Amino acid sequence: MTMSESASQHRDRCGWCGTIEDYCHYHDNEWGFPVDDDRRLFEKICLEGFQSGLSWLTILRKREAFRKAFANFDIDKVARFTDRDVERLLGDAGIVRHRGKIEAAINNAKRAQELLSTEPSLAAYFWKFEPDPKSRPKKITPEALREMTTSPESVALSKDLKKRGWKFVGPTTMYALMQAMGLVNDHQEGCWARTEALRARKAFKVPR
Repeated sequence: MTMSESASQHRDRCGWCGTIEDYCHYHDNEWGFPVDDDRRLFEKICLEGFQSGLSWLTILRKREAFRKAFANFDIDKVARFTDRDVERLLGDAGIVRHRGKIEAAINNAKRAQELLSTEPSLAAYFWKFEPDPKSRPKKITPEALREMTTSPESVALSKDLKKRGWKFVGPTTMYALMQAMGLVNDHQEGCWARTEALRARKAFKVPR
């Protein structure tokens, strides 16, 4: 084991990571850091939908299979998926084989195309729902997070997406998306990545 690997294992992290390598890597490199790439955002919203009712660890461990199955989450390619693709995906043991979630991902690609006809990018749309920092808890503690499975902004985002025809975009799922893409920084107090995520947000140019 290298010194850096040893140091990484002993970092103070959010409690949900535990010592599971997949969780730690995701936590350290992605979760809570701002995203402005539309393909990555579409992947995240699809995977959050697939996660519904399952553990996020299950999704993380299947992510490469999901990328292969869903054309690397290219919005235009997924929007062209047909009933034959649905049957192909239902036979793919590498992903979550749930017809409703598969069909929702294809539907959402079509809805994303529609949204992009009126918005500069998916990123510009989602970042409109960034909460006012003053509305956030003064300290992000495990207790605060347990009480914060949704937010006024995630409810508003969910409502707007549903109005546009998106599926599997409930308020709790949308709050998880907001955490994942850095719309909120829910790294706990004392977590080494909290400061890094704050620094990344300060350097981030919000898409308009």
